[in-house]
This record gives sequence, C-alpha cells and structure tokens, in this order.
Amino acid sequence: MKSKLFILVLVAQTAWLLGTVITQEYTLATGQVILLETRPVDPRDLLSGDYLMLNYKISDVPTNLFSPPVKKDLPYGTKVFVALAPGTNGFCAVTRASTNALAPSSGAEVVLRGRSASAWWNTTNAIHVAYGIERYYVAENTGNPRGKLTAQVVVPASGHPKIKQVFVDGQPYAAAMKNEVP
Repeated sequence: MKSKLFILVLVAQTAWLLGTVITQEYTLATGQVILLETRPVDPRDLLSGDYLMLNYKISDVPTNLFSPPVKKDLPYGTKVFVALAPGTNGFCAVTRASTNALAPSSGAEVVLRGRSASAWWNTTNAIHVAYGIERYYVAENTGNPRGKLTAQVVVPASGHPKIKQVFVDGQPYAAAMKNEVP
C-alpha cells in the first residue's frame, strides 16, 4: 500500500512539472510576438540573483484612454485590460484600456491583462499597470547594461504576456553583455 501511494505521489509531481513546462513552451510557440520599449532600473537581489527591473512605456496608461472613464486613483490590484497596436517605429503603444475585458479590434491589435499598481513617481493623469513581465533574470554580474533596452514579448490568447528576449541596442542581451568591456 505504501509503495502504491509513493508511486502515485511521484506520478502527480512529475505530471505537474511536465504540465508547467508544456504550458510555458506552448505560450512561447503560439502567442503573438510584440516589441516593447523599456525604461530600465538596476536592482540586485541576493536570493534571486541579478535581474533587470523593466519599466515599459505601456506601463503608464493615460486615464483618457480608459472606457469607461476612470479616476487617477484606481484601487491597487484592479484588473486592467490594455489594447496595444504597433506604432510607426515598430514598438507597440497603448490604443485603449478598460477595467472590463477587451477584444482586439483589428488583426494587428493585441490585448494584455495586467493589474493596477502604485507608482509614487507618477504625477501625470495615468494609471500604472503591472503585467507580470517587469523582471528579467540575467547571468551573474551582467545586470547593469549600457544602452537602449527593448523587449520581445509573447502574448497568448489569455493576455498574460511572457518575455521572449531582451535586446541591448538591438543585440540579444547575452551577446551584448559578452561584448561589453567592464
């Protein structure tokens, strides 16, 4: 009886692990790929290692783009749906937003899900939105890039984005950091 229970627990753990990997890989393989401009911050966490804290231009959504209209003081953690469309420079920009579910209005538009977050630096009439792609973990001692950062993000139908790759001045992050002279 104990060996059957042990095998059952082992099978359940293996199934959970494989399910997680398959879900992540499926998202990266089937989601729509978009390009986002970032504004980096350079933190370091002793337990998590080096990472980039990415602040996207799409993170501060002007209140006049919301339908129905919202106030500047949207409660923390409120679900926010943000529609993006590619701009003339190739980077996606916010076209509209809502606290209610949105559907893409055109083939090029993509909808991200996020949550309202606090931003003490935000003095404009905008709502700060966190999408869950604000951290990008990097190799040790490579968390201080010099140059323009951009992120390639995959957005599945669920609207929960995942970072596919980060670029420094148009070069993949790992390659750019190898070429950087300390």
